[in-house]
Amino acid sequence: MRSLQQLLDTYGESHINKTNKAIHWVCVPAIFFSLVGLFFAIPTGGIGKTIWMNLGTIALLLALVYYFVLSKPMSIGFVLWGLFCLWGNNYIYQIGHGHNGHLALVSVIIFAVAWVFQFIGHKIEGKKPSFLEDLQFLLIGPAWLMSFIYKKLGIRY
Repeated sequence: MRSLQQLLDTYGESHINKTNKAIHWVCVPAIFFSLVGLFFAIPTGGIGKTIWMNLGTIALLLALVYYFVLSKPMSIGFVLWGLFCLWGNNYIYQIGHGHNGHLALVSVIIFAVAWVFQFIGHKIEGKKPSFLEDLQFLLIGPAWLMSFIYKKLGIRY
């Protein structure tokens, strides 16, 4: 298994262009947020939906295990980001009067728009998205951005 730094370095090779990087700073978090929303919106049968009892929380916990294996300090940042994603998606769910369809629609729109811009960024970069080579890079994109924040704050990951 490659180390977190090796994965970040490999991911960074196709994210050098300033415009592509700027697009990623907006779109990677948007895609992550929208995926949590899409999982959150999946009906769970007779279980009442709350900020904690939904498939978005389960998906986040599974992703957190992956981040924890890669880097315990990095996983702490993802706990905070995950809590924000749950709170934000719960807010969207609530303003939609508790309808899964409202949250799903908002999430699909965010997801689609963000991916359009991601592909535009990669067209500008002249390199295809990393996840086309290896699916784990879908989870490395957020870690790549978080690594810049950690470096700025002087936190070792």
